[in-house]
Amino acid sequence: MLSSIPAAVGRLLISEPFMMDPNFKRSVILITEYHEEGAVGFVLNHQSDNLLGDLLPDVSYSELPVYLGGPVAADTLHFIHRCPEKIQGGLEIAKGVYWGGDFDTVKNLINNYQLNPDEIKFFTGYSGWTAGQLDTELQDDTWIVASDYKPEMIFADSEHNLWREVVISLGQRYAHIANFPENPMLN
Repeated sequence: MLSSIPAAVGRLLISEPFMMDPNFKRSVILITEYHEEGAVGFVLNHQSDNLLGDLLPDVSYSELPVYLGGPVAADTLHFIHRCPEKIQGGLEIAKGVYWGGDFDTVKNLINNYQLNPDEIKFFTGYSGWTAGQLDTELQDDTWIVASDYKPEMIFADSEHNLWREVVISLGQRYAHIANFPENPMLN
């Protein structure tokens, strides 16, 4: 078993290095819900081709990227942030990391250039697991769970390096995984 840390709200799921599912290949997922009915999270490092202005024409600042949160309900828009003093109503899921909040406030803040790209992250869709599914995947070594990370990592604009950075941050036991080729047949 790769991970001895159990899944929980606010923890990160890191996909095993050879996962071929395009939805989760080299993914880092922030868990926002975890209970006996299942789990919900957002892929932090798969940026879509859309900017926020493409999805919300009434938002003047359209340069904010939108990430593919997962394959479930791809027609929905979600966000995490680290500015509870600006956005009320969010649920703190990790120290300094909030899920959701007052969306009208978010649109006003963006339109008035009062939100920085490193304070908020948007997602279309989400990743979801039914009761017991994530636990089974953890037993099958599909994911590594990380509980100790810097919140800046999940808001950084380094989507291509995030998987590698998080794996290395897990310490010596996992650092070698960061250098595995994406396709072992090419090794």
